[in-house]
Amino acid sequence: MRVLVMVLTIGTVFGRVADAQTSPAPPTVENKGYVEAFAQSAFGNVTSQAYGGEVGYTVRKNLQVFVEFGQVKNVAPPELGAAATLIAGFLSQTQSNVSYTVKEPVTFVAGGVKYVIPVTASRLQPYVMGGVGFAKVTKDVTFTVGGTDVTSQLTTLGVQLGSDLSGEFNKPMVTLGGGVDWPFWRQIVVGLQFRFSHIGAEDDATSALNIGRAGASVGIRF
Repeated sequence: MRVLVMVLTIGTVFGRVADAQTSPAPPTVENKGYVEAFAQSAFGNVTSQAYGGEVGYTVRKNLQVFVEFGQVKNVAPPELGAAATLIAGFLSQTQSNVSYTVKEPVTFVAGGVKYVIPVTASRLQPYVMGGVGFAKVTKDVTFTVGGTDVTSQLTTLGVQLGSDLSGEFNKPMVTLGGGVDWPFWRQIVVGLQFRFSHIGAEDDATSALNIGRAGASVGIRF
């Protein structure tokens, strides 16, 4: 919530400065749809990055439907690293210079509704949104011996990775958020945004994923 308030506040200041430096743009009521790309900082179990895109369409005044898609590079929980440490320790008994990397990327798609908050005497367009969708979570764990990737050869070293260190799963996702858009030039729009996503647990409720994403977007209206 603090991040969302910060995004809205920064967007307000940004918009006031921009309004003071540019002349008002002509009305764009004919614009019904939009497509945009975003880049975000993602935080939850770990801090990483997220990127993706969004398309939307206005169905009535101040109300839009949208589809969002993208990827968060890493949401690995501490348990994934702990399990990898055990495997690395076992390998170290017979191998030298053993190391590993642990990642858990998430690919997602969600659809929902966006409400554009009316603001008078300003080109700023704040909004709130909510949607549901699905996320694919992939466990990407790599082991190296002497700098050589041996992940695909672990069985010959006496190791069989279990579902705690390999594989992927698909779960429902709920997304809430908000932001501020600003018509930059002609049909081009830039914005600040915040999203909070909850992804269902793989096994039990304690393994559910909560991901915050804050960043910027650039898009085109049509």
